[in-house]
Amino acid sequence: MLNIGDFASHGRVSVRMLRHYDAIGLLRPARVDPVSGYRSYEAGQLARLNRVIALKELGFTLQQVRAVLDEEVDAAALRGMLRLRRAQLAEAIAADEQRLARVEARLRTIESEGTMSQHEVVVKPVPSVRVAQLTGVAASYEPEEIGPVIGPLFTELCRRLAAAGIAETGPSVARYEDSPEGDGSVRILVAVPIARSVRPGRADVELLDLPPIEQAASVVHRGSMDDSVGSFQALARFIEENGYRSAGYARELYLECPDDPARWVVELQEPVVRR
Repeated sequence: MLNIGDFASHGRVSVRMLRHYDAIGLLRPARVDPVSGYRSYEAGQLARLNRVIALKELGFTLQQVRAVLDEEVDAAALRGMLRLRRAQLAEAIAADEQRLARVEARLRTIESEGTMSQHEVVVKPVPSVRVAQLTGVAASYEPEEIGPVIGPLFTELCRRLAAAGIAETGPSVARYEDSPEGDGSVRILVAVPIARSVRPGRADVELLDLPPIEQAASVVHRGSMDDSVGSFQALARFIEENGYRSAGYARELYLECPDDPARWVVELQEPVVRR
């Protein structure tokens, strides 16, 4: 038998925690002295303690831990729970990192207010181009809603074109439209330029000619699109200060997209007309 202090030491937990587990019926001592009230444990009870701690670290409440242990969970089941929890935590960490990146981008934009813009904006025509296109819908124009939709759309578009043996002839393009449902959602249209000789039916994609833009306020954004707020707002200031008004969402022309998003080069082309 081990006294409560020795059992706590071998289990790498506190005596206070063991007393709490006893009080709620999660891990009872093997013996309690009827006179002194001293608790004693058997070494074999470390197996249950290990499961308690593992399940607790996986995010289960103590009530849930007791329910799981009452079903006599084995090591294989615990390993499966660990894999699932690891995936959930990795997803949460990635989401938090993206959220921090967006906050940092906003902060940099705030800090640059009142200073000379580092973005060079020009007005130029954009010619028509034949493209293959896929369409999706995001709940809003916020980056955390756009990102999970636009990436898979481009991946699927490129997969279908490769399967059909259709070559890309220029940088990919993303466009946006207000959803006809009027619920604030946004239609995302991803496209890849292709040869005009490609005939419909060669791949399961929409083929169309993107119309030309007579006047587009254009700025080159360098870095992750999570950090693009400053570039978009530079466009807005230029448009207002130079007597234009926006005529629609900006197109995104992906000039360079290496594996590291921090090294991306994307041209933003916003249709404008004179006020």
